[in-house]
Amino acid sequence: MAHRIIFWLSLLLFSTPLAAQTTSAQSLTLERIFSSPELSGSTLRQVKLSPAGDRVTFLRGQENDKNRMDLWEYHIKDQQSRPLVEADQVMPDERPLSEEEKARRERARISSLRGIVEYDFSADGRFLIFPLGGNVYVVDLERSPIRVEAVTTSSSFDTDPKISPDGRRVAFIRDQDLWVANLTDQTVRAITTDGDGPIKNGMAEFIAQEEMGRNTGYWWSPSGDAIAFLRVDESRIEMTKRYEVNADRIDMVNQRYPYAGTDNVTYQLGIASIHKESNPQDHIQWINLGQETDIYIPRVQWLPDGQSLSYQRQSRDQKILELVTYDLDTKKQRVVMTEQSDTWINLHDNLYYLSDGSGFIWSSERSGYNHLYLYLFDSQKLKPLTQGAWAVDELVGVDEALGLVYFTAAYPDPTQKQLMRTSMVTQAPDVATPVSTKAGWHEVVMDNDAAFYIDQYSSTTQPPQLSLHRADGEHLAWLNENTIAPEHPYWPYANQHRRGEFGVLRGPEAQRLHYRMITPPGFNKNEQYPVVVHVYGGPTSRLATNQWSRRILIEQYMAQQGFIVFSLDNRGVVRQGKAFQDAAYQRLGRIEMVDQMVGVDWLRSQPFIDADKIGIFGWSYGGYVALMAASQYPGDFAASVAVAPVTDWSLYDTHYTERYLGHPEKAQEAYEKANVLTYADEIQDPLLLIHGMADDNVLFTHSTVLMQALQEQTIEFDLMTYPGEKHAISGKSQRLHAYQTISNFFKRHLEPN
Repeated sequence: MAHRIIFWLSLLLFSTPLAAQTTSAQSLTLERIFSSPELSGSTLRQVKLSPAGDRVTFLRGQENDKNRMDLWEYHIKDQQSRPLVEADQVMPDERPLSEEEKARRERARISSLRGIVEYDFSADGRFLIFPLGGNVYVVDLERSPIRVEAVTTSSSFDTDPKISPDGRRVAFIRDQDLWVANLTDQTVRAITTDGDGPIKNGMAEFIAQEEMGRNTGYWWSPSGDAIAFLRVDESRIEMTKRYEVNADRIDMVNQRYPYAGTDNVTYQLGIASIHKESNPQDHIQWINLGQETDIYIPRVQWLPDGQSLSYQRQSRDQKILELVTYDLDTKKQRVVMTEQSDTWINLHDNLYYLSDGSGFIWSSERSGYNHLYLYLFDSQKLKPLTQGAWAVDELVGVDEALGLVYFTAAYPDPTQKQLMRTSMVTQAPDVATPVSTKAGWHEVVMDNDAAFYIDQYSSTTQPPQLSLHRADGEHLAWLNENTIAPEHPYWPYANQHRRGEFGVLRGPEAQRLHYRMITPPGFNKNEQYPVVVHVYGGPTSRLATNQWSRRILIEQYMAQQGFIVFSLDNRGVVRQGKAFQDAAYQRLGRIEMVDQMVGVDWLRSQPFIDADKIGIFGWSYGGYVALMAASQYPGDFAASVAVAPVTDWSLYDTHYTERYLGHPEKAQEAYEKANVLTYADEIQDPLLLIHGMADDNVLFTHSTVLMQALQEQTIEFDLMTYPGEKHAISGKSQRLHAYQTISNFFKRHLEPN
């Protein structure tokens, strides 16, 4: 095979053990990785700073059940962490989830969690609100002792509660309608009443949840006297039958699934006046969304004065995104920002309206990288706040008094996420100030005034830590230091932990391809090792990052079994500039493999690699890439594992598929070349196909059509299916079984020492 490497650069991180002082070391097992307590330490989720500034709150898994979550607090005054609300005390016997809630949690990737899985503060920080078991509860933090009271106790399954900014009302979704409860007089009334069948009020449709990063369909006004909401009509989407195969039955599910090239939902955007005593439906302003109805509404946001509402309108082909404002008094609309692309526009949440109404901060990839801009309504001009060959991830806070803007970024390279700062009056947008300094991954939450922030930090050698800081980076307190010490769950395994090696290869067009490689304990460069290439490759996520996750533990396990584990981020993925990502436009399934083979060729050139024993594994989009590897490069991979893979993009949804491939009627060749079935008859090496039989994201059909295609060509393959499991295969035993199956498959075919 021709050698594809133009240039490579390796940045070696010392492979010393994580805890060299450990006197005895245990080897990781898959059973231990998937059992309690969590090897990564305390599981902390949804970390928030109270608007009152007195506490930090988070969800934490129970000691003996890491997936049942309680609400905890760190009280800043006494510097103590303690349970705030324990799920078992509120509802010891949690009733079964509704089908709608099951689907919503699956799309939010929290399907394995129970107990308190979400919560929110009132604007002043006095109240907390959370759903549990289909009811809505409110916590008054000023009462002593703290009291938890039920807001709703209906037989219906109430979801998505939000407390009004003034703390007087709670809105929630019941039976596809928007409802409001008054906390003063305990009355509950429906704001809409026509929710049924294909009509959903205040709810995020499937596409919004799965592909657009929007998990709600309504928004309180700043004063709390109005709610903006979307009325979604799914009737244009053809009803299809999907079969969910369970262990003891087969359920036929009627689902309006928007296959690529087919109809989407239609939207109405309304504003309901809540303070009116008469029927709220008589006081709904409906906003004209334009003549074109085949659009997306990915974002809705109030302006600070509460007299104007903004929404983002995205064209069906996703090449145009408009930011539109609507004046409630004059009913006039204005397009204040338009983003255009020859490929697609990436959605984001980086919109911040200045409190004085003078303008807003917005992020855009118009320069080639995602950067922040200041837009002033008077001048109608964009002023760059950041600039350079690196990408902004998220706008996390604005200190308007000091004119400071805080954001996270892929800096100094895409393997890291750092907290940065710039000024709204900067004359040098290419100069930004790092706030965080430790190499690794910083997930940051700031308070409303951008005076303090919570840093959830991790790296490939440090499980997630939680700390409180001033805006300038000064460390104030540990909320969860999570040091790997003798009492830590990971301590017995730390001596075997491998830090790994990060590096950069050069592709055929001189593109920088970041990789990460983990070698087995006791690695000897004079010996040869088999390789498992762990791939994702899809546009929305990277694998070669300096952060901790359960994936790290799986890779550590595989390394301890004698494999080298290698991951490379190919063209098409985020956080490396628009040109790097745009290379995948209408080239899915091909551009990824060109770059992945750069990594494979480099591996083969290393003396410590057994070139005949290179396998590849991926889940979801990674499963798709693994299949393309097996079919487009037969003989190059000794074994391939594809879990829940896309095989035929015409079977996937509109928003994701058309973003990268275009409309199937206008891009038939792109769809054909992106179809696994086009190349499937070339598969000749051992293949393991795994899929959940109730997957409602990447439908089980993707695997069944591949099964038939392989059978028609009399191509042998291994198969493992999971009755009742969705896309994540999140059942505790089933998830463990899936990884045992994968591990054993590679052991059989790659034969590590």
